[in-house]
Amino acid sequence: MEWLTRQLRQLEAKGLRRTLRPLAAGPYVERDGRRLLNLASNDYLGLSTDPRLTAAAREALERWGVGAGAARLVVGDRPVHEALEAALASLKETEAALVFPSGYAANVGVLSALAGPRDQIFADALNHASLNDGARLSRARFRYYRHRDLEQLERLLQGPGPAPGGRRFIVTDAIFSMDGTVAPLPELAELAARYDAVLVVDDAHGTGIVGPEGRGTAHHLGVADRIPVQVATLSKALGVQGGAALGSRALVDYLLHRARAFIYSTGISPVLAAAALEAVRLVQSNEGARRRRRQQAHVARLKAGLAALGYTVRHEPPAPMLAVLVGAPEAALRLSALLETRGVLAPAIRPPTVPPGTSRIRLTPMATHTDGDIEAALAAFPEAEAIQPHVA
Repeated sequence: MEWLTRQLRQLEAKGLRRTLRPLAAGPYVERDGRRLLNLASNDYLGLSTDPRLTAAAREALERWGVGAGAARLVVGDRPVHEALEAALASLKETEAALVFPSGYAANVGVLSALAGPRDQIFADALNHASLNDGARLSRARFRYYRHRDLEQLERLLQGPGPAPGGRRFIVTDAIFSMDGTVAPLPELAELAARYDAVLVVDDAHGTGIVGPEGRGTAHHLGVADRIPVQVATLSKALGVQGGAALGSRALVDYLLHRARAFIYSTGISPVLAAAALEAVRLVQSNEGARRRRRQQAHVARLKAGLAALGYTVRHEPPAPMLAVLVGAPEAALRLSALLETRGVLAPAIRPPTVPPGTSRIRLTPMATHTDGDIEAALAAFPEAEAIQPHVA
């Protein structure tokens, strides 16, 4: 199909062509025989290679085998799935939880199940693609508001309401992973209450790494009891794979009947469920607290060091990542390549992941990095900035 080849050539000409490059997991990786400092992983606490998780996975493998074998509503439900859901609900202090195959599937499943053609969805312009896709699949009337612009959101809420019998939804990431910014959840909860809207929050990048005992961004901001629908992922700080919807028992029971991304998917592997269950235990332990403090200290040091070197850095505590703004995709690629020659793996983030003109280097230190690793990363940037000064 020649048209596909033409499309790929156009992407390459714009600096947007992508490739897969297999790597090992962990704070350091090898590429082309060179050891690189990995500042690109969402494995914030370094749990994906933790021996306690692999031991839990091994035990589950021997007990239940590799796969669930079917959708959970058929014969794919295992005791470890329900144990994991109970642990996640306890972590988030909700009545119930429902595990999906991925965070993407959870967001798509939740929004397409809860909203419909009579409803309205108001979404932050920088929400994750899975929230946008779920909103579109719902066939609700879908409007963006500018990133964290509460005044514009209120004006939209003051406009024409939903169709008779319809509902309003406010949908947001808790932490915006490409910018290191934090949603104003207390103010969003207030607007939701004032305008009779349902607040849906995706806490993919807060669960396990933010808040007391890793409970997440809503707990950090003191509004967990005012958010009726939360989504979490098992694949960031928890170091595994999967997603979850959390809220009331009625919410979870409803999703069990209406969330197509759950109903028509094979249950997650019991091996992954067992590993995630162990991860939930670890993030709530004293060791989990120590890892969170260490990861946050690494973020703070990178932010201060890069700002001192003249870089424009986006980050708000307690986000576990930061973004170094560059601008053009080609410039971001050049900076990323230069950093790699200096022993730092920090891929360029380009459209469509971020808006045009805002390509960047995204840095995500892990708790398992050392202070020396962070200083080495900072030492790579001055030379990069000298050769590629277009950092704006």
